[in-house]
Amino acid sequence: MTKEELLQLSTEHPILLFDGVCNLCDGFVQFIMKRDQSAKFRFAPLQSAAGQQLLQHFQLDSDEIDSVVLIDAGKSYIKSTAALRAGKCLGGLWSLPYVLVVIPTFIRNGVYDFIARNRYKWFGEKDACMIPTPEVRSRFLV
Repeated sequence: MTKEELLQLSTEHPILLFDGVCNLCDGFVQFIMKRDQSAKFRFAPLQSAAGQQLLQHFQLDSDEIDSVVLIDAGKSYIKSTAALRAGKCLGGLWSLPYVLVVIPTFIRNGVYDFIARNRYKWFGEKDACMIPTPEVRSRFLV
């Protein structure tokens, strides 16, 4: 997929970039997929070509971003804001935690960073990125 196609897609669908070898991140993607009844979300591992192109376009340093990034309506969101906005994009009761954005970002991201630093120790890591099932393969970008 070209950079232009990715950017166009990001205006039509929220795109969740995730650490493809992280079990916690994989669990977050599975959580979103199960609750995204209209299949509006698209997904890409940070390690993929699509993930790298989007990080570069939004001037996000791939050495510093190692968990989740949400691209929605042409804007990028990282860390706790990305997770909260993903819930908001799901709608319904899943948008309720979005009220936590009133907590200062440095506090939210402090908690987020603590979990991110320990995610491999607590949740483990995979040897390779997950392989989507045929039913959801079209929602994954490479």
